[in-house]
This record gives sequence, structure tokens and C-alpha cells, in this order.
Amino acid sequence: MTKMKDLSAYLCLTKLDLDYNGFSEISGLEQCTMLTHLSLAHNRISRISGLYNLPLSHLCLRGNQLERIEGLETIKSLQFLDLSLNRIRSLSGLQNLCILSSLNLKKNLISEIKECKHIHELSLLRDLNLLQNPVQEQQDYRLSVVFLLQHLTMLDQEKVTAEEKVSSVNKYDPPIEVVAARDHMTHLVYQLMQPQMLYDSTLPSADSPYPILVLTGPQGCGKRELAHRLCQDLNECFGYGICHTTRGPYFGEENGIDYHFVSEEDFQNMIHMGKFIQTMHYGGHRYGLTRDAIEEVARDGLACCVHMELEGVLSLKNSFFEPRYVLLLPTDVEKYTGHLKSRSIYEPAQIDVAVSRIDLYTNTIEQQPGFFDNVIPCDDWEEVYPTLRQIVKEYLLSEELKGENNNRADDASTAHEPDEKPPSPLSTLMSHFSATLDPSDPAHANYFTRIQAELSPQKNPTELASIRRREQLVREAVMGKSPGVYSLLFKSSTQNAPSSQQNSDSQHLEESRETHTKSSGSEESHASTALSVPTSAAAFEEQVNGSALGHAVETPKDHLESDQSANTSRADSDHLAAVASSPSSDRRPGSNMKPLLPPIPAGRKTPLVPSMSPSPRGSPNTAATEEGQTNTEQ
Repeated sequence: MTKMKDLSAYLCLTKLDLDYNGFSEISGLEQCTMLTHLSLAHNRISRISGLYNLPLSHLCLRGNQLERIEGLETIKSLQFLDLSLNRIRSLSGLQNLCILSSLNLKKNLISEIKECKHIHELSLLRDLNLLQNPVQEQQDYRLSVVFLLQHLTMLDQEKVTAEEKVSSVNKYDPPIEVVAARDHMTHLVYQLMQPQMLYDSTLPSADSPYPILVLTGPQGCGKRELAHRLCQDLNECFGYGICHTTRGPYFGEENGIDYHFVSEEDFQNMIHMGKFIQTMHYGGHRYGLTRDAIEEVARDGLACCVHMELEGVLSLKNSFFEPRYVLLLPTDVEKYTGHLKSRSIYEPAQIDVAVSRIDLYTNTIEQQPGFFDNVIPCDDWEEVYPTLRQIVKEYLLSEELKGENNNRADDASTAHEPDEKPPSPLSTLMSHFSATLDPSDPAHANYFTRIQAELSPQKNPTELASIRRREQLVREAVMGKSPGVYSLLFKSSTQNAPSSQQNSDSQHLEESRETHTKSSGSEESHASTALSVPTSAAAFEEQVNGSALGHAVETPKDHLESDQSANTSRADSDHLAAVASSPSSDRRPGSNMKPLLPPIPAGRKTPLVPSMSPSPRGSPNTAATEEGQTNTEQ
């Protein structure tokens, strides 16, 4: 058939299937008031018409010659629409189909993702098919469509997952928390690429973070002026941290005092050099706090005071710093708006944005209790500063009052001790910042870390002994004392010796140790002990193993004082000369020291020392040993 007949007589008709015909126009259905399903697939229809106010819920126009969508505005009950295999280039004309749930546009000519804006308000749309359209060739096509149509459950006959929806939002309209986390990751990566060093803001204990005071609030609330005034009033405690920005200076601002004004290129180069702790975007410009700004204040022994917007606070909370955050929040919107206008430096659009951000700060307080340490209404600057100063004073003085009470309680026990220096402002502020970070307070970032540390199993004695051994090795390495190879020989020889000889040697070495203890106060004995690498190794063996292995090595002076027999001393001298003639490594600290054998107890015969061929290179240690022995015998 090429032309549709008049079907007005069929008032109760609910379903009509006219597929695979030659119709070029839709007509004759005006009186079919009960028609809900209509299919005109694979015809020659080039324009949608004749469907005015029909109660259709299913409409199929697949395989026709349609180039645009029209004539569907009055079909309010339409739920399923099939327009595949046509020549449609735009989705305009679908925006009034409020209950549309399925839309099939396979094999059409849609080429722009922005066409999805026409169906963005169709909140009941769940299934969309854009297969074999030019739009699929665009980069990130799927994420873009999912972002524009968050209510979709099926796209191109594939299920839309929750991960895709979250990824699309994070890509095209990320929350400020996600932006802050990404900025922090970027800065951390670039910082780790730079040479690492010990900073002035690095304090000895992890429980005592470097003190930082952050003033935050909407634009024009007076946080910058209050930060300057606080640093001038409490200059013995606080220093002003100067941030960087890419915007131009406002009237009255000075470079290097209020901000460091830099270009966008310089700002980006500083990011690549790992200079920033946190950055943020606001009003089309970039702001950032550098590590150097904090270190410049910490170098003077002061706490750092900075100011920033909420985005900067979120970024700084991801860092290892644990500042105190004070929110300055306007409560009188009209007065706040008038103040912004009176400054004559903000455009109307900037004022509107600043006023709208009051709700952002309010919602943050309601949704995240404890996010800010203090909230101060800032409608009157003259009233704000005394309140701010009092809060900071409480930070500084609470720990001092606590310390004074403790001093009164134990004056009697500390009366004989020398007076200590009063704590510096930085140490006082640091101690208070540490004390106020209560592990039981879930508002602080390190709460779960500390709880996990408390719940971790205690180390057993074997683990503690291993840790002590490693610490001892580190201390000896730092002092330039590393156990020589002879300590291993003494260890093996002592283990293989008969038990009777070990007992006799142990008794003799106890006497030698007592003699060494009595003479340890002299400078000569101290120098001898400090230069004897085997002695430190032997002491280390004695501490770790708790056996008599370490007693096998003694200093030359201790050995000579403990042995009163001239014959035994002479035999030991010959033995020392033979052992010292062996070459040693010059690469290890202390490797050129004179190794000594254990002393031979009185009443025992000296074993014969096998003759050793002289070293082809004269050892300076041999001559020094023989000369030392000759002087001792004399």
C-alpha cells in the first residue's frame, strides 16, 4: 500500500502494525482515541504528522526517510520510541516527552555529543541506543553521554555501571574534594622527584606536628587583613606565609608582602619543580602555598599563619601537615554584599559568586562537623579580631597553665636541679597543637592511624633483640666503627675452644675488665678504647648474645696491665707482631687497627706460633706494634 486509509470507524483500535509498506505520510488515525501501539517500520515516511493527541505509548518508525524529529510534542504518553535506520541529525523535538523511557536511534547521522542536551531533562529515560552514529567516533564518547544523562541504565545495548557514572562526574564536573585530591597527588609526585632533605618544619616527634594556623572564608571576609594583623601583634609566635597567585594585584596589595604575583607559565613551572604544598583554582586564577613559604617562617622559629579558600583547605588537609582551621563566616548577607561593593575592586559577577559561597561553607559545617576548629562571625572586623586573638591566646596559654600547675606540684623534688630555659614560643605552640590533637576526637586526620598503632600486637623479645642489634650496627656505622673480620675469627675460635680453657679465660678476662674499668677515666685509656675496633665489636657480641664471646678481644693497654708476667707479655708481643703483619683492607673504617688475640692465663705454656713468611709489602702496623710492646716492657 502506498496510502493509508481513514480508520476513524475503528474507535477501539489499540494496536496497529503497518510495517513494510510504501506509505510516505501518516494519516487517517485522528479518531483512534484508544490506539496505544503503532508500528510503521520500513516505509517511505519523510515527515512525522497525523499523530496529534493520540494516546500512544509505543511508536516504531524504523527504516524510514526521516531527517528530523517533529510532530511528537502532543504525545505526552509516549514511552518507547524507535527511530533507527533513518537520517536524523538532531535530537531536537524530544524535549517534551516527559515519560519517555526508551529511545532507539541506531544508524542515524547524529555527530555531536551536545545533541544530548535536548533529552537532558527526560529524567525517566533509561535506555538510549546510538550505535553506528558518527558521534561514537568522538573521544570519551561514552563517558560524555553518561555524564550528560546520569539517569541512563543502558547505553548502546550495554549496561551503565555505577563506576562509569562516578568516573564521568569526576572527569567533567569533579567535586572540590576530588580536585583537591588530584592536586595533592600531582604535587606529591613532583616533590618525590626532587632531592630530599630535612626541612626546618620537620619536628622530632610525629605526635608534635609543625604548628600552622589557617584562616579561611569567602572572598572579601577579611581573612588576609586579619592574618597580617595577627602576625604583627603576635610576632614572637607567628609569621605570615606568603602564597603565590596568577591574578594581578588589587589596589593596595604589594608583591612579596600580600602575595607573590607570578605568570601562569611560572606557576606551572613551579608545580613541575615540586614547589607547592597545595594549589587551587578560584575566579579563573590559580593560588598556591609553597613549601619554601612555610620553611621561611619555620627557619625563624615561628608558627606559620596563612589564609585560603575552602578548596585550599581541602587540598592542605590531604598533606602531612595538621593545621588549625578558623572559619570567618559572614552572617549578615546584606552587610557583606555592601562591604564588597564598597571596596570597588570586585565586579558584580564576583560579588554574586562570593555571596553564593556562604551556603557552601555553611553546608560544609553541617555535613562535616569538626571540619573547622573554630567558626567566627565576621560581620564586624573590629569585633572579629579580639575574638580571633583570644582563640589563638587560648591555643598558646593553655599548655603553659598546665605546665605551671605541674611545676607547683613538684617544686620540692626539683628544687636541687638547675633551672631550665623557658620554652620558646614555637615549642609552646607546638606542644599545644600536639596536645589538642586528641586521638579520641574523630575530627582529626590521624585518629585512625593512632588507633591502629595502639591495637597493633606488641613485639616479642626476639623482635626487640633484633631491633637493638640493628640499632647498634647503625650507631657503630655512624661513629665509623664497624666490626673487623677478626671478630668472626675470634667468635669461631672461642666456640671451638675446650670448656676448661673457656672457664680459665673467662676468669682471667674478668680480672682484666676490672682493671680496665678502674683506668677508664684516664685520657690514654679513653683514646685506646676509642681506637680499638675489635673492642667495640666484642662489646657488641657480649650485649647481643650474652655469652663470653665478646671477652676475647681487649685493648693493648688493658691486656698489658692485666698480665704481670714478663714472659707471657713477650710471647703475646711476638704473636701480635705475627698477626698484625697480615694485610688488611683499607676500605673499611678501622680495618688498619691492630687485632689482638685473647690473653693467655698464667701457668699455661705458650703454644708455638707457626712461622709466617713476611709480607712482600711492609705493614706500618707491624712496626707500630713492636715499638709499642718494647716501650711497654721497658
